[in-house]
Amino acid sequence: MKIFLLAFCFLACLSSYAQSSGSPRNVFIITTDGFRWQEVFRGADSLLIRDTAYVKDTALIRQQFWSDDLAERRRRLLPFFWDVIAEKGSLSGNRSYENKVNVSNLYKISYPGYNEILTGYADRRFIPNLTIRNRNTNLLEYLNTREDYTGKVAAFSSWNVMPYILDEERSQIPVNSGYEMLEEGDDTLNTLINQVQVSIPHKGHTRYDLLTYASAKNYIEQQHPKVVFIGLGETDEFAHKGRYDRYLQKAHQVDQLIAELWYYVQTDPFYKNNTTFIITTDHGRGSKTSKWSKHGFWVKGSGEVWVAMIGKGIAADGEKKAKEHIYQKQIASTVSGLLGENFRAEDHPVAAPIENIIRPANHETVLMKNKAITVNK
Repeated sequence: MKIFLLAFCFLACLSSYAQSSGSPRNVFIITTDGFRWQEVFRGADSLLIRDTAYVKDTALIRQQFWSDDLAERRRRLLPFFWDVIAEKGSLSGNRSYENKVNVSNLYKISYPGYNEILTGYADRRFIPNLTIRNRNTNLLEYLNTREDYTGKVAAFSSWNVMPYILDEERSQIPVNSGYEMLEEGDDTLNTLINQVQVSIPHKGHTRYDLLTYASAKNYIEQQHPKVVFIGLGETDEFAHKGRYDRYLQKAHQVDQLIAELWYYVQTDPFYKNNTTFIITTDHGRGSKTSKWSKHGFWVKGSGEVWVAMIGKGIAADGEKKAKEHIYQKQIASTVSGLLGENFRAEDHPVAAPIENIIRPANHETVLMKNKAITVNK
């Protein structure tokens, strides 16, 4: 009888420990296209913000985003990043401390970047930013085959090429992108969003981020998916147009949207204290003042990116200042490990998870679950 009671107590304690230190149930992967690490960690660029070639009203934009103090300057641009993530999560990629995050693909443009983030693999094959179906198995479709996540995975993107990167036809993941209409039914908000989308006269390849966010948030509130990809795109759009003022404003908007979504997550019983945000970008941009609006394999700085993480399973290390080097392709297996899964793909190797970003309580479990993953740096 005593042995039985001891065994029972041991199992109860073990169960309690597993629940308190276990994996999160939900992960949101959020990207803002082509947003440089320089602005994340340094705020507005001192030269670009004064340059009338890139800023229409330099005095006004300086009032909004400039300060001589570095900490205040970057907080003005990204208050949620520096007031919340820096306190409760981690920020990697400040190269001033030799803390580096890089893409592994050769091309440093969007399609290869999103492929790398979502497949854990830098494809040597060049795929331009066109509507070409991706042959590589991605993390979202893998999770959609797992018992705990089937039918609970969704993607929303401002860029209309995302359904091809995720190969919506093969993966059977619902992907809403560009100015694609939403299913309405009795949903008055989706009806309103559709009416707004129809009324926009000149539709490009990238939808307004506010519409993408509204579509995603409404779906999240109604359906409570466990894994969500949200790809925002206007930072890249205005960078390519050489509008540094609008680039900063859109980055600030992205910060606000993430803050609002985090507040919702932390006040909804389904997601509260059981959800992780992984926030990053698909590529960098030129590091020189004259090249900031461009990117590609020929533009220096285009492969330099960053990663921010907050929530269940993430160590509250704040701004990472230790010398280290991680890669964009490690994000997929990091997400998989956080969810207690082991993402594998028969058609390509998958890079190992980011080991030093996981909260210590989860660290050993993640490593054990991912020990068979191929490391290919």
